[in-house]
Amino acid sequence: MKIGLYFGSFNPIHIGHLIIANHFQNFTDLDQVWFVISPQNPFKKKASLANEFDRLDMVEIAIKDYPNLRACDIEFRLPKPSYTIDTLIHLEEKYPKDQFCLIMGSDNLEGLHKWKNSDLILSKYPIYVYPRPGYVQDENLANVEIVEAPLMEISSTFIRSAIKEDKNIKPMLPHLVYEHLDKIGLYK
Repeated sequence: MKIGLYFGSFNPIHIGHLIIANHFQNFTDLDQVWFVISPQNPFKKKASLANEFDRLDMVEIAIKDYPNLRACDIEFRLPKPSYTIDTLIHLEEKYPKDQFCLIMGSDNLEGLHKWKNSDLILSKYPIYVYPRPGYVQDENLANVEIVEAPLMEISSTFIRSAIKEDKNIKPMLPHLVYEHLDKIGLYK
């Protein structure tokens, strides 16, 4: 299988994440898209991060009606902070018959040179990129495919802030994720 790995904190997962994952699974040659929940992104502060198992639960709730989307907790068992290259190597060892690709926004592609072993990632793994407003699309990189996808201006940071301010964020979250967050009071 050809599997697209969509890395992120998903703190919380929102409809933008689902739209992008579903689009890449349906409009590219990817058989599945896996949401790889990062317990600790080396570029983000841990203070505002919900527990990794709460974030995994939210992803699983959000994708239950999408048969080709999966939640992946592989990084929960790897050293922290998580580095993409280590995760890719671990997944290749665990699933040797599958081909793994990266899904990322053009904002992440622009900063890829800062990642651990970025040259190896660029040379060995296909990268599918969705355009983000304000970022240049470098279409001349080998192994990189720019995919026309819906532009999403929703962010988990905005959603967390709105929840703290008791604003209605219901339209931005999958219905069952909204109910779950409301029930457990996360981000309040």
